[in-house]
Amino acid sequence: MNQQKSDCANNGKDQLVDNLYGFAAQNNYIDPHLFDYYDVKRGLRNNDGTGVLVGLTQIGDVHGYTMEDGVKVPAEGRLRYRGIDVEEIVQNCQSEGRFGFEEVCFLLLFGKLPNKEELATFNEILCVSRTLPDNFVEDVIFKGPSNNIMNKLARCILTCYSYEEAPDDMNINQVLSRCIDLIAQVPSFVAYSYMAKRHYMDNKSLRIHIPRDGQSTAECFLHMIRPDKQFTRTEAEILDLSLILHAEHGGGNNSTFVTRVATSTGTDTYSAIAAGVGSLKGPKHGGANAKVMGMVEDLKSNVPHWEREEAVREYLIKILNKDAFDRSGLVYGMGHAVYTLSDPRAVLLKKKAKELSILKDMENEYTLYDTIERVTSELFAERKGSPLSANVDLYSGFIYKMLDIPEDLYTSIFAIARVPGWCAHAMEEQISGGRIIRPAYRTLIQIKDYKPLNDR
Repeated sequence: MNQQKSDCANNGKDQLVDNLYGFAAQNNYIDPHLFDYYDVKRGLRNNDGTGVLVGLTQIGDVHGYTMEDGVKVPAEGRLRYRGIDVEEIVQNCQSEGRFGFEEVCFLLLFGKLPNKEELATFNEILCVSRTLPDNFVEDVIFKGPSNNIMNKLARCILTCYSYEEAPDDMNINQVLSRCIDLIAQVPSFVAYSYMAKRHYMDNKSLRIHIPRDGQSTAECFLHMIRPDKQFTRTEAEILDLSLILHAEHGGGNNSTFVTRVATSTGTDTYSAIAAGVGSLKGPKHGGANAKVMGMVEDLKSNVPHWEREEAVREYLIKILNKDAFDRSGLVYGMGHAVYTLSDPRAVLLKKKAKELSILKDMENEYTLYDTIERVTSELFAERKGSPLSANVDLYSGFIYKMLDIPEDLYTSIFAIARVPGWCAHAMEEQISGGRIIRPAYRTLIQIKDYKPLNDR
C-alpha cells in the first residue's frame, strides 16, 4: 500500500511539473533589454567589461589591462600574490629545485614570505594536520559516494563542523587553525572521494593510501591517487606548478567572491569554504578545463585530419557559429574576464605542457592545443576586431591528462589549490570587511490582488 501511495505521488508530481513548466519558464523570463534600460551591471561587470568595484584586498592582484581616458587598453597579463609576481615565485622555486605550493600557502595566509625555519615548521604542521578524524573516511566519505567529486568535497568540508567542539567560535586564531587544517586535509578528501566513487560506482578495486610524512602537497596527492603509489619527481613538480598557479586570483573571481559573501554574514569557516567549492564546480569557472577536454575529444572524433590546421579552423568556426560541440558558441579555454593579451598562468603551463608532451610522446596533441589557441585568436580578431588569448584552462586539463590523472579529479585539483586563497580572503573579509555584502536588485513585479482558492 505504501509503495502504491509513493508511486501515485511520484506520478502526480511528474504530471504537475509537466503541466506547469511553461508557467515557470514564462514567469522567470526577463527581457534582456531591460538590463540595459535600468543600467544593471550584469555579472557585476561594467559596460566596458571591467568589474564593478565592490571591495578592497591586499591578497592578490590580477592585471590584464590599463584604463586610459576611460578606454580599456589591453596589456600583458600579470598575477601577483601579496605583491609578488607569481612568475618570480615559480622561477625561484624551480631554480632551487624545491616545491613551492606550501610557500605560497604561507604567503597568502600570513602576508609575507617564510624564512627557512618558518617554512620547515609550516610544512611539519601541514603533515601533522593531514591526519583525518577517527572514522571520518568510513563514516563520511565511503557512505554516500558521489559521481561528482566536487559535491562530495563540499560535503566533507561541511561535515568537519560536526567534528569540532566550538565550530562557531570565530576568533581569528581559531579560524586560522581551521584554514591550515583544510589546506592539509582537502587533498585527502578529494583523493578518498575519488577512490570511493571509483569503487562503489565504477566497480573498481578500493585502494586507500595514507599520506607519508615529509611529502609536499603535490607528492602526497599523487601518492594517494596512484594505485601503486608511484610517481616521478618531474610529475610532482608539474602538479606543484599547477597548484601554485591556481592558488589565488584576486577577490573578484566568482568562487572567492562567494566565499567573501558567505563570510560577511558571520557564518562558520566550513560553510564559507564549502560555498566556494560549490561555485568553483560550475563549467563557467573551475569546471572549464573538463569542458576543454570534452571539446578537444569532440574535435578529434569529428575531424578526421585534426593534425591539419585548416580542418581545425573549420571545426572552430562551427563552434563559434553554435553548430558544434555543446552549441554554446564558446571555445573553452580561450578568453578571460580580466586578461587581454595573455594569461600568465597559461603561458607558464603551456611551456610545461610542451616539455611534458615530448617526454610522453604526445607532441601531436600539444600541437593541436597550440593550433586551437592560435586559430581561435585569429578568428576572434576577424569577428570582433581584437584577438583572444588562451586562459589557464586550455592547458591545465591537457597537463593532467599527460600526468595520467583521471578527468574526475580535474576541477577538484583546482579546489585543492584554491583553498589557501579562499581562506586568506575569508580572514581578510572577517577582519576588515565589517558589513554583510548585500547588493541590490530592482523589482519588475506588478502589484496584484490575492485571489481566494475557489476563484482561481
